[in-house]
Amino acid sequence: MKEFKNKVAVITGAANGIGLELSKEAAKRGMKVVMADIAENDLNIAFDEVKKISSEVIKVVTDVTIFEDMVDLSKKATDSFEKVDLFFNNAGVVVPGPIWEIPNKDIDYIMQSNVYSIAYGLKVFIPLMMKQGTPAHIVNTASVAGLLSSPGMPTYHMTKFANVGLSESVNYQLRAINSNIKMSVYCPGFIQTDLNHCDKRRPKRFEIDKNDPYYTSQTYKDGLKRADHVINTGIPIDSVGMSVFQAIEDEQFYILTHPQYNPVIGLRVKTILEGKNPDISIFKK
Repeated sequence: MKEFKNKVAVITGAANGIGLELSKEAAKRGMKVVMADIAENDLNIAFDEVKKISSEVIKVVTDVTIFEDMVDLSKKATDSFEKVDLFFNNAGVVVPGPIWEIPNKDIDYIMQSNVYSIAYGLKVFIPLMMKQGTPAHIVNTASVAGLLSSPGMPTYHMTKFANVGLSESVNYQLRAINSNIKMSVYCPGFIQTDLNHCDKRRPKRFEIDKNDPYYTSQTYKDGLKRADHVINTGIPIDSVGMSVFQAIEDEQFYILTHPQYNPVIGLRVKTILEGKNPDISIFKK
């Protein structure tokens, strides 16, 4: 996809961070923009910001962990703008902590937010785009955490590896049938987003139980501190929109924006191919 003017972009997780930057970039390029997010107040503020760039913007309060909400999002997008040319399957969350300590509710929360939501988005928007028959593109937001492993945030790695694997396999399927839909998987490192505050946007069924001792534990508090640190020291967010849209223009499948992680990605593959065991020492340097 080279031309964006008057085409339609749907963005999940559009109220903050990467989703908001993608919404602004789409608007700057003359696209009609559908902004979806679960956080209604944040969405209203973000919508007003994007509305200053383009008048052709709508907002849809959406819980991406609910399939019917994703269906509703597609219907509202097509009711307003008739089609969807570009879908950013972007919404996601983070949960810190050792797998043997975190509550099951946290595992369900991150799985449904980071994996089910991506699958739901593909299931809903691929048939819609196929029926249109015009050039279309889907970008799944994963993370460099889906290409390498570390001792931190194992459930986050779990879901982002799933995202990358799903994206790769679906892309093969689309290429095999010579589909009109191109795909990309966006795998950034740390960016100065609001991801470290995602707990305030949890769906009600995943709300933190203040009576659960885990949420007053030092483990939980330390995890939040680490999340704050890595997000706050990440790269500025203002380059996100331009880099992702350039990758779409170039029909680039893997969108990597943090080259400093490439040696670690390569080392993981080399370790696997050489039959070696993962080396924890690389994270102690």
